Amino acid sequence: MTGTDPSPQQSRRAILRGGLLLTGALTTGGLAVACSTPTSSTPPGATTATSSPVAPTPTPLPTADGSTVAPSAGPRTLLAYFSRPGENYYRGGRRDLDVGNTEVLARQIAGLIDCDTYRIEAADPYSDSYDDTVGRNVREANSDARPRIANPLPSIEQYDNILIGSPIWNVRTPMIMMTFAEGLNFTGKTVHPFVTYAVSGLGRAQSNYEDACRGADLRAGLAVQGEEAADHEDDVRAWLRDGSLLA
Repeated sequence: MTGTDPSPQQSRRAILRGGLLLTGALTTGGLAVACSTPTSSTPPGATTATSSPVAPTPTPLPTADGSTVAPSAGPRTLLAYFSRPGENYYRGGRRDLDVGNTEVLARQIAGLIDCDTYRIEAADPYSDSYDDTVGRNVREANSDARPRIANPLPSIEQYDNILIGSPIWNVRTPMIMMTFAEGLNFTGKTVHPFVTYAVSGLGRAQSNYEDACRGADLRAGLAVQGEEAADHEDDVRAWLRDGSLLA
């Protein structure tokens, strides 16, 4: 899990919401949990924003004469991810990360395909403390909580393909991913999950999204160990090709 300095980034049909984060892994009861999304705690409940929701939209491309052209025609793709920086699990110990591992992986993907990019942020941010985040994650999972999202999307109607990324925390996706998935209509969408992890691989991510993304065509997921998130471009390319997202 290597990181880069936090900074908003815009590219063709890609809008990165918020700063860049590094991910690591959490351990609970002897299980390591890969982490992604910054700072603090989120009370369960319906998805309500504390900041104005902004749906990612294509960015017009400037031409040499100063005019703009629309994004390319064809299937539209959204890359939505959750990532947590701060103190994270790292090769049996702890390490402070400026950019979450899932963020690192999401940036690789966004650099390879034409997509809009949306960062899922908790209304009550997760703590920078590893132990505090572990404790909160256990409470949310045990109570089947739905942490509120600060910047919820009103719709994904305009998209055909949805790439959904997160860490694996205690063998499953963080509960905020259920908030995201259950709050939108995935009927007719093709969903491609990707995760960063410490020891659990994909964990229960596939079954989590089978339950939450009702009506979607769920494709095979990509799992990358958090500490090595920046070193798997070949695997990322192969996964994108298998999902017909990259030629």
